[in-house]
Amino acid sequence: MCLLREHAPADHADLPGPATEETLASAEERMGLSFPPDLRAWLLQNNLDLPEEDVDDDVQCCGFAGFPDEGSFFLGIRAMERLYANRVTSVGFDPPDQPDSPFWRNEWIPFLSDQDGWSGKFIDARNGRIGRWFVGEITITDEYETLADYFDSLARTLTRIVDGSYPVCRVSEGRLVWS
Repeated sequence: MCLLREHAPADHADLPGPATEETLASAEERMGLSFPPDLRAWLLQNNLDLPEEDVDDDVQCCGFAGFPDEGSFFLGIRAMERLYANRVTSVGFDPPDQPDSPFWRNEWIPFLSDQDGWSGKFIDARNGRIGRWFVGEITITDEYETLADYFDSLARTLTRIVDGSYPVCRVSEGRLVWS
């Protein structure tokens, strides 16, 4: 987030403050799992929940929009819980006849999504690995080793945006602008 603060300060200023330990513990209890240390550290710095008055009940997911691309949202805790509740299944994975290659497992915590909840990224509560889902396609379970690795890739992307070598995005008046 330091790069975002430095190069897109208006976007950075829109970020809400940190979550509290109590908020995290309550979410973990409702979801029935523990957040991996990387996710916990991220949320203790950046709880991206929108204020209640800004939440649109007609969309599945909402949160901080505009990075890493124009169609994705980093989710706040409430949005994580809402999307997780939509995906969780009584047998622990979906579809029930594919335990070794499911589209979704209950141990996966979404942290980034499109507004419909059809695609996004998750962190595996068992091992901290980052994966990617897209409804109707095969889920990628080991896209990144850790959340820190994923954020390193975002830092490289932001660096390319700032230096003008990322053709679909630029910075204007302190904000990321997608073409």
